Amino acid sequence: MAVISFPRKQFEKEVGKLDEKMENRISMFGTPLDKFDDKTMDVEIFPNRPDLLSYHGFKRSFLSFLGKQKGLKEYKINKPEKDYIVNIDASVKNIRPYTACAIVKGLKFDDDKIKEIIDIQEKLHFTVGRKRKKLAIGIYPLEKIKLPITFKALEPDKIKFIPLETDREMSGLQILQRHPTGREYAHLLAGKSKFPIFVDADNNVLSMPPIINSHTTGKITNETSDVFIECSGFDFAILQKCLNIIVTVLADMGGKIYQMELHENRNKKITPDLSPEKMKLNIENANSLLGLNLNEKQIKELVEKMGCNYSKGIIEIPSWRVDMLHEVDLIEDIAIAYGYENFVPEIPQIATIGKENKKEIIKRKIAESFSGLNILEISDYHLTSKNDQFSKMGAQAENFIEVENSKTDYTILRKDLTHYLLKIFSENVDSEYPQKIFEMGKIFNDYKEKENLALAVAPANFTEVRQILEYLSRMLNLEIKVSEPKDKIPNWFIDGRCAEIFLDNKPIGFLGEIHPKILKNWKIKMPVALFEISLEEVFKKLD
Repeated sequence: MAVISFPRKQFEKEVGKLDEKMENRISMFGTPLDKFDDKTMDVEIFPNRPDLLSYHGFKRSFLSFLGKQKGLKEYKINKPEKDYIVNIDASVKNIRPYTACAIVKGLKFDDDKIKEIIDIQEKLHFTVGRKRKKLAIGIYPLEKIKLPITFKALEPDKIKFIPLETDREMSGLQILQRHPTGREYAHLLAGKSKFPIFVDADNNVLSMPPIINSHTTGKITNETSDVFIECSGFDFAILQKCLNIIVTVLADMGGKIYQMELHENRNKKITPDLSPEKMKLNIENANSLLGLNLNEKQIKELVEKMGCNYSKGIIEIPSWRVDMLHEVDLIEDIAIAYGYENFVPEIPQIATIGKENKKEIIKRKIAESFSGLNILEISDYHLTSKNDQFSKMGAQAENFIEVENSKTDYTILRKDLTHYLLKIFSENVDSEYPQKIFEMGKIFNDYKEKENLALAVAPANFTEVRQILEYLSRMLNLEIKVSEPKDKIPNWFIDGRCAEIFLDNKPIGFLGEIHPKILKNWKIKMPVALFEISLEEVFKKLD
């Protein structure tokens, strides 16, 4: 959760007096008031609403919630002028492949506005950008830049500029080694033979994303009136959303938005695009989920209080909202606009006798057995990425279930738990060893859901993990045995250090040591042994 601070005097002048009623409305908007005094207000913003991470973004949406400026706010966008171009070189393809850019003119900066822009930039870096790993943002004074701009990658020793808040020129590698910000984010460029940079038409470096801007061309001041904005990263849709958040805040400060042309090979894109996204809403679904009986007129009124438009079952969503992924998100907005304080609790008019599901009893027994061996339970997403599921596991990308129009990198349903255990190890390579983890959860194969159990230990060998499996067999009073594989073993095991697992002569999984090549793909430093079994046969046997 992020906290934003803004001047109380400005809020009371432009929004309303901060009395007890206003405090309540701020909380009911889903942004609790953290603290306030005579000068400032601190408001908590949940991660799903990065568009509220600035005073102007918060004010825009909150005024709509209060009913003072309802509906979708429209912004005028000016078409690209001469040389409003960013050339994207092929050299960035495997390093930081995408960028979304804009120009905003006619700004009148003061210290408060500059602080607001820096704050939203850093908060977007930390939240949506995953500490700059997923996206990085640069804002530059246009008067110090000669257009067009080029986004390319060069060898570190060929990159030379004065980084922000220093007075001496450094190479790309020196920045990572000597500059405080460079050292903090050096891991984001680790292993890269080339580093990405933005340069202008005079070959002046603007920045080396995602690390730092140039002190010469990358620092805005009170004299700055026109700015160039770029977002770079790995997901173009997310970059567009973040760019939209920033340019609309600058527009609310009085700026005029200009589009830019992005040239990549023979392809051309134009950003920003503030066209609203359209999504269907089923009123029956909304009423059923909320326990209300709202008519279309009431729905329209509530939707507009949340800064959207409604017409004949279609909702137009602002281009800067990143949280609208499903109809349920629309219904949540309706609930917020209706007011959680207005819902009347009701006791269901039914009588039931509950008991624990037998499968859950078995799973709890397994978890307790492993806990006694100091093995940590984890729980991961049902969705995963093709890179993690297939590429890093040395497997063919086939027979998977893909999510349509995914808004994240997680685009397919997981086919096993093994790759997620290795992912956990890869993210904890510098933690204390030994590391012992297990997971029980759903996998998705042949359009069917199945419950699996996977356990991994690092460092470990075949014998150690087999002993754990035999211990589980005794605890469940089952005849779980291992023998030479009858079928082809999974690609990630070492041939000869792998066995097939059977329950009453029925194959339920595999056990073995992970191949060094797979460990290298995950950058895991220790040998790993693991097993994964289907729990479906276990459930049937113990039912």
